[in-house]
Amino acid sequence: MNQQDIALLYKYNQWSTAKILKAASGLTEEQFLAPAPFPHGGLRGTLVHALFAEWIWRRRWEGTSPKQRFKPEDFPTFDSLRTRWLEEEKLLMIFVENLTDERLTDAFDYTSTEGTPHRRVLWQAMAHVVNHGTQHKTEAAALLTGYGRSPGDIDLIWYLIENS
Repeated sequence: MNQQDIALLYKYNQWSTAKILKAASGLTEEQFLAPAPFPHGGLRGTLVHALFAEWIWRRRWEGTSPKQRFKPEDFPTFDSLRTRWLEEEKLLMIFVENLTDERLTDAFDYTSTEGTPHRRVLWQAMAHVVNHGTQHKTEAAALLTGYGRSPGDIDLIWYLIENS
């Protein structure tokens, strides 16, 4: 994996997030907060989990191991979630743009929120974050589709077609 490849994955990640957030922007507060039988609950819980993952992994890559987790109640409205996500996305893309091929193959150490130490290779953890986000954005897409607000296709191939 090189910087160009990882940048492509993170641009795709940004694109798919934008599609989800655009579709979710038309929901009522009740729909945004409604429970659902997904691992992280309804739309708010699912999106907060995906945002949290991007935030905590970026912080780990930068050398910090946060102990706290984001909670759905930290984001009482869709607008509060969207605002925070757009801020995080800017920081994440700055990190991606400043990577070198050499740095991508380096290992980094971090401590989980449970206090367990880990060591990972940077490019592998970065690929994980995109894959993880795709899983939870797909859950969000299913919820949005149920509300009549489908984001459309969020597959990587559609990003590549749109951006070729």
